[in-house]
Amino acid sequence: MYTIKQAALRSGVNVPLLRAWERRYGIVAPTRTDTGYRLYDEAAIERLRTMRALVDEGWSARQAAERVTAAQPEELETLAGAVAAVERGNATDAISAFVAGAARLDGAAIERALDDMFASGSFERIVEDRLYPALEGLGEGWARGEVDVAGEHAASSAVVRRLSMIFDAAAAAEADAPRPVLVGLPPGVRHEVAALAYATALRRAGIPVLYLGADVPVASWVAAADRTNARAVALGAVMTDDVAAADAVVSALREAPRDLVVAVGGRHAELIGNGDVLRLPERLRDAVGALADALEATNSLR
Repeated sequence: MYTIKQAALRSGVNVPLLRAWERRYGIVAPTRTDTGYRLYDEAAIERLRTMRALVDEGWSARQAAERVTAAQPEELETLAGAVAAVERGNATDAISAFVAGAARLDGAAIERALDDMFASGSFERIVEDRLYPALEGLGEGWARGEVDVAGEHAASSAVVRRLSMIFDAAAAAEADAPRPVLVGLPPGVRHEVAALAYATALRRAGIPVLYLGADVPVASWVAAADRTNARAVALGAVMTDDVAAADAVVSALREAPRDLVVAVGGRHAELIGNGDVLRLPERLRDAVGALADALEATNSLR
């Protein structure tokens, strides 16, 4: 059995939306503990996952709820799988168009491909299942000599502009929050798509964020943490060459005692810091949930 927060992480449906679907459509009927907390079983998780897949594909919430409610338990996996197959085909087309646009230095084609990627589904799913694979495809195209550096930069810049717009649109949720989470990259590190996507996902989850961007000097990280009384710092180490710079930031932040969660993401996160560093999971939703849990645990210790 899972708590509502655990159910949200496993299904990919955030807690407010899970509550709304439960209340409006009766999509799940959790049991309750003696103290009134909701508990969800595996069947409930599967129903939520299937409804999320249908909604991401463009079904209205009411239509999706009716379809899931009418389905037998053994049908749910097949239903979600059929939707996923359609999504994979659409995603492949958009990714191919994105790389081809970069190869031709066709800005309009790059923007159309991004429009197609972001046309349906949750931000987190699109980033994980479409945007990141598109950027990998872009890198592979450059390695094969099919995409020039200028095309790679044009496409990457278009992605950053798109993410920046979504980040700005998510700002309303943190209007009165005095202690932000600082997100950015260590000195010398400029691959900012993953960091900006993470900052955006945190904002969408209702966590206040101050995005510092790429190539932030060590002293500036320390000054920003002190000046804003930050609750947490999250930085990335995507490439091997990023490790030393990220480790320098973490060491500097740990020199003085602070009420601060330090989190590191990226494929080389395990090489950074000591045991008191939160290493973020690879999947975007899970990384947001890990930091949210750490912040909640910190609050409970006060």
